[in-house]
Amino acid sequence: MTQIQLSDAQAVILSAACAREDGAVFPVTASLKGGAVGNVCKSLLKRGLIEETSASDQTTVWRHDEERGPLTLRATALACAALGITDAPEEQTNSQPGTEAVPQPARRRSGTKQEALIAMLRTEGGATIEEIAAALEWQPHTARGAMSGALKKKLGLIITSEKVEGRGRVYRASTPD
Repeated sequence: MTQIQLSDAQAVILSAACAREDGAVFPVTASLKGGAVGNVCKSLLKRGLIEETSASDQTTVWRHDEERGPLTLRATALACAALGITDAPEEQTNSQPGTEAVPQPARRRSGTKQEALIAMLRTEGGATIEEIAAALEWQPHTARGAMSGALKKKLGLIITSEKVEGRGRVYRASTPD
């Protein structure tokens, strides 16, 4: 069976939904701006990883349908399986019969520069901008931008820095508690 490739935003939204008892997508905890949440949700709906269901709480309404009323979104069993989560949300009313085969867990592309950057920042000694730029063949501004944009804002990692004698400013990455 083919593996499901997920973007960072898709993985964050799905993992938060699958962690909830009812599988609810809303409220979205990811710090996505503008129409990004809508675009990600549309993509996940199209792929069958989330589904529309009646909304009981007005703060979680995804859209209003003339026939069905206010609708919200929740993760499907396929989403939990794609993330490798074995205990899917309890009530799945729209699951399709004959879909007993569980897909392989989604795997992010390996060997990416972003993955290498995270590995460098998670080492005990951390990494300097110069070390990152040399290892990844990036310009220094690209390394700084990747840390503030992709790692801090998109993935929610905590990036810290400190001046180390003889090395300069050293950056480290950790996950929030």
